[in-house]
Amino acid sequence: MADKLFTDKVKITIKSGDGGDGMNSFKSYKGKPACGPDGGDGGNGGNVYIQADGSVNDLLSFRYVSKYFAGDGERGGSNKCSGKSGADVIIKVPAGTVVKDSDTGTVIADMFSCGEKKLIAEGGRGGKGNVRFTTSRRHAPNFAQKGEKTDPHVLVLELKVIADVGIIGFPNVGKSTTLSKISEAKPKIANYHFTTLSPNLGVVKYYDNSFVAADIPGLIEGASAGAGLGHDFLKHVERTRMLLHVVDVSGVEGRDPLDDFLKINAELKNYSAVLAARPQIIALNKCDIYGAEENIRAFTKKYGKKYKIYQISAIDGTGLEELIKGIFDELQTLPPVQRVEADESFTYRKSGDLGFEIYLDGGVYVVVGTLVDMLCRNVVLSDPDSMAYFQKILREKGVIAELLKMGIKEGDTVEIGEVEFDFVP
Repeated sequence: MADKLFTDKVKITIKSGDGGDGMNSFKSYKGKPACGPDGGDGGNGGNVYIQADGSVNDLLSFRYVSKYFAGDGERGGSNKCSGKSGADVIIKVPAGTVVKDSDTGTVIADMFSCGEKKLIAEGGRGGKGNVRFTTSRRHAPNFAQKGEKTDPHVLVLELKVIADVGIIGFPNVGKSTTLSKISEAKPKIANYHFTTLSPNLGVVKYYDNSFVAADIPGLIEGASAGAGLGHDFLKHVERTRMLLHVVDVSGVEGRDPLDDFLKINAELKNYSAVLAARPQIIALNKCDIYGAEENIRAFTKKYGKKYKIYQISAIDGTGLEELIKGIFDELQTLPPVQRVEADESFTYRKSGDLGFEIYLDGGVYVVVGTLVDMLCRNVVLSDPDSMAYFQKILREKGVIAELLKMGIKEGDTVEIGEVEFDFVP
């Protein structure tokens, strides 16, 4: 039953936490109300991370839980107390999981090795409390900044098995049996087609060395177009450094071994030219069955010069030692498994970036928010070009339009960060 539930591609919804609002409050003592501002900042929203975990084998759990929302930051408190930051969320996936943005298809991360951790969505920043807006000219600001809001995002998680060797071939040719004999893997084995419904991995020991082999579920003609289990599992071969092509050379099921070999390679080519060009070693299985000799001779005559061919009987272990040595020797000539190219710098930022709010404080229009923070970092007041940029941004981001909407008149005072000026329409 577990095999049937194997899941290697899912969609999930994530959302980092909203920032908490800043507090607008004033100290008060008995007989002395409103002695001064003391509102604290709101807490930051929680982040969303993805981490590769060796204890997770597939993406099955995401069938039942598909929404992962980090905690929101708490509102700031009085007495300059900051709000508590929201709890982070860590989403644990199997090593080899590729993370994509559902809308654009952008590859965000390849969780290649166990323990890798990536920030996927950044929490909103908490708003500033009113005490943060106190200046030499404004002693009692009666406003506070709201926390930044964040948007949900849909991710596609796709597991691509990481292995040195991919074991391929038609159903029931002995792939699972071969894996079970050359490694400690215990795949399901039975004498019928599509026994294996999920990739099985096994570590193959060779003296003091080892390599990982993956039994890729049975392919059939038309697999590259989605027939059988093809589309579901051809992608798992993409991660391998080389292929072990197991062929039933006995012909007991009425199939021609030569034809089988050609058909599987045609499917690889139709699916991916890169995959078709991957190095292959051939294992002619079931050589111990009566009548296999003629097929062995025909196969060796046709492909013996192009491929390394090993004659084995997976059921009793004949030829497996030579096969393991041949695979190991071939691997020494090949580059390591490669990561999927990803935009490693990609992180979902806050939807509130470059936002602003405007408060009317004693006849002064005070503009606050992340837009103001950005302008304060980038504008040089003594430079005419920088000030021209400053005014351009105010118009483009809608600050001027909002001021007019609030009823500002020519000559009214506007304060943006440390910049204070008389409004001119």
